[in-house]
Formats: sequence, structure tokens, C-alpha cells
Amino acid sequence: MSQSINVALIGATGNVGETLVELLEEREFPVKDLHLLASSESAGQSLSFRGRQVRVRSLEAFDFSQVQLAFFAAGADVTRACRERVLAAGCSLIDLSAALPLEQAPCVLPELGVEGLPALSKPCCVSVPTPSAVACALVLAALKSVLQPQRLHLTAMLAISTLGRSGVQELARQTAELLNARPLEPKTVDRQVAFNLLAQIGEVDGQGHAQLEKRLAMEVQQLLGAPQLPVAATCALAPVFFGDSLALGVQADGDIDLVAVQQALEAAQGVELVEAGDYPTAVGDAVGQDQVYVGRVRLGVSDPRQLNLWIASDNVRKGAALNAVQIAELLIKHYL
Repeated sequence: MSQSINVALIGATGNVGETLVELLEEREFPVKDLHLLASSESAGQSLSFRGRQVRVRSLEAFDFSQVQLAFFAAGADVTRACRERVLAAGCSLIDLSAALPLEQAPCVLPELGVEGLPALSKPCCVSVPTPSAVACALVLAALKSVLQPQRLHLTAMLAISTLGRSGVQELARQTAELLNARPLEPKTVDRQVAFNLLAQIGEVDGQGHAQLEKRLAMEVQQLLGAPQLPVAATCALAPVFFGDSLALGVQADGDIDLVAVQQALEAAQGVELVEAGDYPTAVGDAVGQDQVYVGRVRLGVSDPRQLNLWIASDNVRKGAALNAVQIAELLIKHYL
């Protein structure tokens, strides 16, 4: 990529934002000028980029006509409030907050290459899939030549960093209070998460589904090009700082060739198959890595048409920041 562009990063002081800055440098993304933006409370901080300190400025007064591409790694409300302003300035937008409807900002899975890039017009507006959708779709895309999913059952045990930096701080605080025998007062979440597992993330609708669960199902359907595929998703909050763990069950349309499944996973880009008899963990394997780790690959106990897998992935690096940079690399090659 020889073309250099001006880039804005909104939410620069968050976990994902800081990782995005690191990856833009690590992957030698062709940034001409990098503008780091955040709320007025975070403005004034500095982050290192290519050997110099870049000062974080307030988002409110920023002129998006100065840049060709903006990463939105802040909250969903920030993305919604800025979308029209960004696009009206002729700036393309990559959203990491799952704020925008998929009709406005389709999801992109970079490992699918150009085939996975939807038809777009400039300025582009796309979404980075939620980390669980990234991991699930990446594994299923690797298996498309050996099985045809008829139904998915996904249980995602998500790291507390799903809630951002405040979530990480909450788990650390709760853990310290409990270990020091002090009274526990939950703040960021509504109950104890340290040494616990919470079966719900956010509010639920009248049918009992959380917004994150519904978004996860829709993203997997879109990424696989299977809008009618039934996806049953449950998202739980785990007392882990970084790294998601997923139990995925796939119901196929016929008997599954387990050897062919293992071979497909071994050959897949971005997937690391753990040898039989072992299994990956988020902390021990996935955190800090660019691959999605898969293990415990097995058929159903009594159904040869069922495949069960265990997946571990870094939700901040792989699931969010790396995908965003890879999407930007596709956009600069084909659109910008």
C-alpha cells in the first residue's frame, strides 16, 4: 500500500483504541497524519506512535474533512451522534461499537478477502463484527467446504473488557475487596462478577434476549451469507480481564467427516487448531495473539450430524483492533 491517508481514531484512550494505535504502527499502515480523539475528560493525554507522542484532543470540535478514514472505538452513543457528520465530511467510517444497523454499516470479516467485502460507495461505512461473531464466523467459514450448517448453538463467555476499561477496573476492584475481606459494592455491573459468572450482559427484551445476543446472531448470519440460519446465542460475563471463550455447536445437514473438519481447520487462515487431547484457553493461548484458537473438536454424543468445538480468542486485539485495521487495509486497496 503506497497511498498514505489521514486517519482519526475516536476512543483513543480505551483498551481497543490503544491497541489500534499499536497495530497501525506494527502493520505499517500508511498513515500520513494520525488524529487521536476522545471525550473532553480524556483530552490532553498522549500516546506513542512511530517514535513520537501524539496528543489526544477533544472530539467535539474536530473537523472530519481533514481525514479520509475514522475508526470509532468509543461508545455506541458517540458513533450514532457522529455518523452523519463524518460521512457528510467525505470521511469513511469503521465502527467498532456495534452502534449502527447492519443495513447502514455491514460487517466485514477480512479473512474472507474481497469476497467478504460488501458493495460500498464512498465514503464507506462498515462495522467491525463483535469479537464473538468474528471468532465464530472465522471458524465456520473455514468449514464451508466440509459441512453445511443447519443450526448453530453458541454460548459466549465474554471477558470483562467487553465493558471497556471501566469493566477491567471493576473486576480488579471487586477482586481486591474480596481478597481483603472488605464489603463488596458493585458499581459498573449490578452484582458480584469477581469469582463469579453472570448469565446476562445488559438489559433483555420481552423474550429474554439481550441486545448483544441478537446482534451476535445477526452478524454471524450476515458474515456467512445465511440470513435464514437459526442461531441460538447466549452471552455470559466471565471474571477474566481479556480473552473470550466460546462453546459452539453446529447442526449439519448430514453426517460430518471429523477428519475433514480437522484438516480444514488446520489449513484455515487465522485459525490455530489445538491437537487432540488438549484445549486452548483465553489466558494461556489467545491473549496477545492474532489467531483464533480451536480445540475439543468432536461429534455429538449420539448425533453424527452434530459438531462441537471450543474456541478461545483475544477480544480486544483479534476480535476488535486487528480486524479494524485489516478492514481499513481492504478499504484503502479497493475504495479509498
